[in-house]
Amino acid sequence: MAEPASTSSAPGDSSVAGRSLLAQASDAWVSEAVAHLQAMLRMRTVNPPGNEAVVIDHVAGALRAAGLEPQVFEVAPGRSNLVCRIAGHGPEGPLLLASHADVVEAEAESWRRDPFGGEIADGCVWGRGAVDMKGKIAMDLAAMLAMARAGVRPRRDVVMLVVADEEAGCTLGSRWMVENHPDLVRAEICLNEVGGFTMHLLGVRYYPIQVAEKGVCWLRLTFRGEPGHGSLPRPDSAPVRLASAVAKLGTTRLPVHLSPESMRFVEALAAAQPGPVALALRGLNQPLLSTTILDLGVRDPGQKGGLDAILRNTVSPTVIRAGHKTNVIPGVATVELDGRTVPGQSSADLVREVRALVGDDFEVEMLEDLDPVTTSCDTPEYRLLCDVIRRHDPTGIPVPWLIPGFTDAKFYARLGTRCYGFMPLMLPEGMSFASMFHGHDERVPLDGYRWGLRVHLDAIARLALDAEAR
Repeated sequence: MAEPASTSSAPGDSSVAGRSLLAQASDAWVSEAVAHLQAMLRMRTVNPPGNEAVVIDHVAGALRAAGLEPQVFEVAPGRSNLVCRIAGHGPEGPLLLASHADVVEAEAESWRRDPFGGEIADGCVWGRGAVDMKGKIAMDLAAMLAMARAGVRPRRDVVMLVVADEEAGCTLGSRWMVENHPDLVRAEICLNEVGGFTMHLLGVRYYPIQVAEKGVCWLRLTFRGEPGHGSLPRPDSAPVRLASAVAKLGTTRLPVHLSPESMRFVEALAAAQPGPVALALRGLNQPLLSTTILDLGVRDPGQKGGLDAILRNTVSPTVIRAGHKTNVIPGVATVELDGRTVPGQSSADLVREVRALVGDDFEVEMLEDLDPVTTSCDTPEYRLLCDVIRRHDPTGIPVPWLIPGFTDAKFYARLGTRCYGFMPLMLPEGMSFASMFHGHDERVPLDGYRWGLRVHLDAIARLALDAEAR
């Protein structure tokens, strides 16, 4: 790695180094970060096939221009991962700034703007990946460039990691890096995606910080029956029995399983609400009351779905296959289920709940099995992230969050890393973070993104340099 510039603060003088870093957060620095985001949004890295190398090359070029030395690992043609380290001088473990370069597909005809245009319109930057998660790549890149230009040497290593393949299970990205180059990505603390954004609830601005995520249990159920001619209906055919199972799985909630992580989140929400609302929210932590309260008391579909998903295991039927000819009843029908498990539950527990709902008349194959990940919120760094949020939005309330989905933290946690979802983003009321994740019209408000860039840099300065914002 390139040596720090000659203006570097002396080791141990972390407050001076921190002030030097935060002084880089000029309007020009913010505009540069937005420009990098726009450039990356124009790069089609839909997975499959991925083609993340175009983003990796862009980031690597910007880092090299600032005197840093990124390492690039091409795992497959067009599928690359990047690591860049700024060495620290102290004994603490590294701070990992993690992101992924692939995105999910976008149905362009359903968008108001070109999903791969990187346009600025209506006060927002539009594009697939603005939230998930090229916006975070640009934030991490901006922080690394600010450190390099300020010539600061942090007290701990700061490592930027951009990986491929998160949207398809992480095989060529975080999993590959952890299994093949663990020493390059091992860290004490990781700042990853899905957290630090504004969530509006009944007039209160919350900022969820991810400390846990559900497990992954992807299943394939196979139903078998007698094949036959389509002119002779068979009520016991494989497609009919599969359809019955899919209908039950798609419309029936699985049992409630409260976890310490979901209970802390609910309690943190309740603590900022007036008496009757707080009482209702706390009822979510009562298994016999939670479903009724959700159905009768939560009107916003997105908030209702998010709360419901962290209280129980879930399955979503996603891929259905049966038959090849219209006039032939097939003998085999399959459905793939996206299953997620709450902390404390296993894939075996989820399979038992599926069988209890639809019976035993199928074969089951495990396609993916990843345990839930939890990180304590009783840590100095979690308290620091909360303090940074309050510092930049004194009336905002940070809360510990269990997310229904999964991230690359599944693999970083295997190295003992404490992982937090923290991509600060101030959203106006009416703009839902969750609805833009894999949804139409994904975008970030420019003012909210500018705010987030400075919050993010402040958090990194305090985690790695002991600096405080001025």
